[in-house]
Amino acid sequence: MRRHTTSRTPALFAVPAALLLAASVSGCHWFKKDTGFTEVGDARPLEVPPGLDAPDTTGAMLLPDAKPGSVTRSSLGAARASSSAATGNGFTVAGERDAVFAKVGDALAGIDGLAIASKAQLLGAYDVSYGGANFLVRVSKTDAGSYVSAVDPRGMPATGEGPAKVIAALKAALGG
Repeated sequence: MRRHTTSRTPALFAVPAALLLAASVSGCHWFKKDTGFTEVGDARPLEVPPGLDAPDTTGAMLLPDAKPGSVTRSSLGAARASSSAATGNGFTVAGERDAVFAKVGDALAGIDGLAIASKAQLLGAYDVSYGGANFLVRVSKTDAGSYVSAVDPRGMPATGEGPAKVIAALKAALGG
């Protein structure tokens, strides 16, 4: 007699396959965690970290009181001339800058003890040494003519006895 054997192997695989299919169709919500970043932006409150608050900018764009008009090269020269005149190391001479530059060169040649190291007509400057001081004698154009001044190598007004004597001698020679 022959016995009939039934195969139970397909039934053993069918149950786990059905469970796996059910888990994949359900969207795996069993593994999902509730996190705040998935919420809509309006639902979450805005948190600003301490120290990152915006500074007070109410007076940031206030301009100082100034004269109306634009800043031009001639007005800068006039402002520079007036500030140098307050320190006493310059004077104004009537005439064009190139003509006054030539007169300054002639007057510098007549000062005893003064040595002209170099001159630059395009810049309007003489590099001189007098009384142990090295400085520039500069001629610049202004609204009132030409301004003759003594400046140190940094471009600041030259101070000391040597520059003051040279400017006084130039003022006497040029009639400034």
